[in-house]
Amino acid sequence: MNRLIVLVGTSGVGKTTLMRVLQRTGKFETAFEDHWERPFQTRFKQDQKYALANQIDYLLFRAEQEGRLRTKEKPALMDGGLDLDFYGFTRLFHAYGWLTDAEFDVCRRLHTLIRTFLSPPDRVIAMNASAEIIQTRLAARERINIASAEDADRITQFLNDWLATLPQIKVLRLDVSEEDLNYTTSSCKILNWLD
Repeated sequence: MNRLIVLVGTSGVGKTTLMRVLQRTGKFETAFEDHWERPFQTRFKQDQKYALANQIDYLLFRAEQEGRLRTKEKPALMDGGLDLDFYGFTRLFHAYGWLTDAEFDVCRRLHTLIRTFLSPPDRVIAMNASAEIIQTRLAARERINIASAEDADRITQFLNDWLATLPQIKVLRLDVSEEDLNYTTSSCKILNWLD
């Protein structure tokens, strides 16, 4: 079973862009979020009653991606991932009341069950950026934004709660606020850290 590395951070922090830069090195098998392919994403954006269906779909989708990536020869790199979807977005939806306590518990149980069969990531790259950068990036996107710039601090706190439970040797924290479009500094740090 090969190594799984995940990029985590709030929406708009630059996970997908950094993933594409790292993908071009040819060193990784990759998996992206694929927002447009998810059956409940657009529905949820229009009506929060789809929050549970959206989260169950995402948790299963990310688990399926992890399972496939773990069978590949090259190290696996994921944009977000199962744990970001649970610790970041499922917790956010619960905090907003879009998931009831019972619905949140269903998601928690599913995440726990999946982690029984799929090992957690071997390495986590935790990305952070200034509020201004996140707001600018979200405004420029041509895809569905489930979380807003106003959600960034809350998602970051939820992720930090999870990251604190991991061995810190497995976590690389990057502030990408000053990064160029090619993520030159961050990609070099990541590649050196993974060697």
